[in-house]
Amino acid sequence: MDGVAFWMLAVLASVLVGMGKGGLPVVGMLSVPVLAMVPGISPVTAAGLLLPLYVVSDMFGLYAYRHAFNARVLAIIIPAGTLGVAIGYFTATLVSEAWVTVLIGVIGVVFALNLLIRRQVIVEPKRAEVAPGMFWGAVTGFTSFVSHSGGPPYQVYTMPLGLSKAVFAGTSTIAFAYINAIKLIPYYMLGQVNLLSLEKVLVLMPVAAISVFAGVGLVKRLPERLFFQLVTWALLLVSIKLMWDGFKAI
Repeated sequence: MDGVAFWMLAVLASVLVGMGKGGLPVVGMLSVPVLAMVPGISPVTAAGLLLPLYVVSDMFGLYAYRHAFNARVLAIIIPAGTLGVAIGYFTATLVSEAWVTVLIGVIGVVFALNLLIRRQVIVEPKRAEVAPGMFWGAVTGFTSFVSHSGGPPYQVYTMPLGLSKAVFAGTSTIAFAYINAIKLIPYYMLGQVNLLSLEKVLVLMPVAAISVFAGVGLVKRLPERLFFQLVTWALLLVSIKLMWDGFKAI
C-alpha cells in the first residue's frame, strides 16, 4: 500500500467516495474496483481499506443533507440493512464474493434497462411499503457488507417512490452512513480494518471531504430529469462492470 500507483488510484478512489457521499448516486461503488487496480490489492482488501474513509465522508454528507430525507424510508431500510449486514458477517466464509457480485450486477442491469426501455417518469410520490423495503433493505445491507455494492438493490426499492432529487440523495446518504458505521465492527473482527488502513484514511480524508461538497454542488445544479437519467445510466454501467468482475473471478 505505497508507491505512486497506489496513491494515484487511492486519491481517485477517495474522490469517488466523496462525490458519492455528496449525493451523486452509484459513483462511490466505483471506488473499490479502482483501488483494486493496484497490483497486490484484492477487492476484499480494497473494501477494508476504504471503509473508514466511507465512514468519515459520511459525516460530511450527513451535515450537507441534514434537512433532506424521507423518514419512513429510513425507518424501513435501517433495521433491514442491519439484518443484511449481520447475514453478511455470519456467512462471510461461506458465500462466494464473486457470485454475490454477479447477482448485484444482474439486478442492477435488469432494473436499469426496464427504466430506460419503458421511459417511465415518476411524477407523484409513492408510499414506501414495508415488505419490499425489508427485502431490498436486507439485500442492500448484505451486498454493502460484501463489497460496498449496496447501491443497485437500494435503488430498486427507492427509485420508484418518486422522491425529489434532494430527498433521494439525502435519504441515500443517511441510510448508507448508518450501514457503513455498523460494518466497522464486523470488518474489524474479520481483520479487514487495521491501524495501517486508518493511517491511510487520515491522509486521504481531506480529498474525500472536498469531494463531498463538490458532489453536493453538482446535485443542486443538475435538472431533476437529468439527475435521474444519470442515476439510471450510472446504475446500468456499474452493474455491467460488476457482472464482468464477478464472472472473471468465478
